[in-house]
Amino acid sequence: MSGDMAKDNASSQDTVSVKSEFSTSYQEKNSQEKNLNFNIRKNYPQKSSEVVSSQYGINIFLAGLFLMFAGSLNINRPTKRDIMCYLIVLMLLQLLWMLWYILISKRQAQYHNEKDFHAGARWIRCGIASFAGISLILDALKLGYFLGYSDCLSVAEGVFPVTHAIHTIVQVIFLWFHSKDIIQSFKTLERFGLIHSVFTNLLLWASEVFTESKHQLVEHMDRLSTLGFENMTFETSLPACNCTTDVCRTFGKAIYYLYPFNIEYHIMSSAMLYVLWKNIGSTMRYRHEKSKIDLSGTSIGNALGLCVLVATIAVTVFYLLFIGKSKRNSEIALAVYYLYCAALLMAMCLATTIGLLASWIKTRIPSDVKSPALKLDVELLVGSACGSWLMSWGSILAIIYADSHPVYTWYNLPYSILVIIEKYVQNLFIIECIHYVEEKAREEDTQKEGRVSTLPCESPFFPDPPFELLYSEPFTADNEKLPDMGIPKIPYEDINAVLADVKNEKNNFFGPPACDPQTNATNLKALSVRRRILRTITVFLFLCNISLWIPPAFGCRPQYDNGLEETVFGFRPWIILIDIALPFSIFYRMHSVYSLFDVYIKI
Repeated sequence: MSGDMAKDNASSQDTVSVKSEFSTSYQEKNSQEKNLNFNIRKNYPQKSSEVVSSQYGINIFLAGLFLMFAGSLNINRPTKRDIMCYLIVLMLLQLLWMLWYILISKRQAQYHNEKDFHAGARWIRCGIASFAGISLILDALKLGYFLGYSDCLSVAEGVFPVTHAIHTIVQVIFLWFHSKDIIQSFKTLERFGLIHSVFTNLLLWASEVFTESKHQLVEHMDRLSTLGFENMTFETSLPACNCTTDVCRTFGKAIYYLYPFNIEYHIMSSAMLYVLWKNIGSTMRYRHEKSKIDLSGTSIGNALGLCVLVATIAVTVFYLLFIGKSKRNSEIALAVYYLYCAALLMAMCLATTIGLLASWIKTRIPSDVKSPALKLDVELLVGSACGSWLMSWGSILAIIYADSHPVYTWYNLPYSILVIIEKYVQNLFIIECIHYVEEKAREEDTQKEGRVSTLPCESPFFPDPPFELLYSEPFTADNEKLPDMGIPKIPYEDINAVLADVKNEKNNFFGPPACDPQTNATNLKALSVRRRILRTITVFLFLCNISLWIPPAFGCRPQYDNGLEETVFGFRPWIILIDIALPFSIFYRMHSVYSLFDVYIKI
């Protein structure tokens, strides 16, 4: 009977314990759900304002694109004046917001203490400032062109360059001092202001691209006739009055040579503003990494890159002088351009492959930095490379399916294939160097956090710890009794002798293990050689990308001039594809320049 009662008590206790455990787990689960709901409700206004602001920006961008598309159809409405008025209003609204932000940021400096040091690097800001300076020259030329034809041009064409110049000055000041901010006040208003700024710059970029493409298309019509293709007419709208000064024609020609710089300025500004928008309300602390520009050990890369730059300028001048003069001259210009670019792309592929192998020698792991600036770099590299890949595949298919093949088309085939391979490998190299870190660097970070790690060799920078400080006086009988930690007891009279022996040992518990000094020097030398190789390759690729940006930016566009793709795909479809893809291809080279500079700094 007593046994049955004991069993009943035990079972009742088990039941109570199960119930208590169940109730405890239920309460924990319920509290977790409440915390999750609270976090969702707390973050809901921020996510809601992000979605609403992004939709606002997309809509003003699409409205502007449709205005430009409708204006290109040569219908009565909308006109060029309407497009400019729309852009002027957008710039004025952005100006008001930037001035307001600058004033508020000074009054509420405590809300702008956090910085994303991966955003708005100094070399990017210097590049934007340089392009902005050239954009101001472009605005001055546009204003001079308007004054010459003021009798037959709308007032909007005179107001636009003035507004754009003021907008450019204020925006450069804003980006120079505030591109690293992590905004924590007036977050909803700032989201709308920043997304408005992003799409305003994108619309200005699209407007400049459209104007320059239209100018290139007019020249393209004249060049096709020299290659034996049908000359198609293209209507251009010229001012219906005479210029009041003698420099109108000079202004008109100079304007188109400065468009590439203005295009790069707006697309880079929109990228920096987008990073600011993504960082609004962020709670992540970004680490500031100081870096120095060290040009030692890069003489080979500098020499080769400068030779490539000079040769590219010579080929560009040769192309522009020969193309369109006669059929033979045009074919020679195309052949020289294709052969030179194919050789350069092959050299870049080889250098990039060597750089990848050098970077893979050390074990690399993904970086734990989650900055939107680093993520945007990858997206822009891969996204802008799609423009070149699209044109290259079009050229390859045109060569395969064309009925006739002039000699220069066979040079186009390896050129198009190498464009695909080179950008593929270069993207991989840049991403590897920027977004992956060596395990040694991660171990150094853990050392800074106070964790124990081992070092491969003795180094003068890591001396043995001073035992005199750890044990400032000899052990005596008073401190004989030590806590029992499972360590064998040593008599106090022998402890001093033991410590002396430990101190004299090459390998001790506190210091790094010893190794052969010759082996240590060999390791350091190998590390130095590896870094020199990576720096040399990075400098070489840096100058090569500048070289490949120059020809298409200033009028060397064989995709327009060879005429082969147009006979296969049709004139209008190919021209539309080129007008969409070529601006991204040009932007890819300039963005690669900034990414490679970042790679060089990190190496």
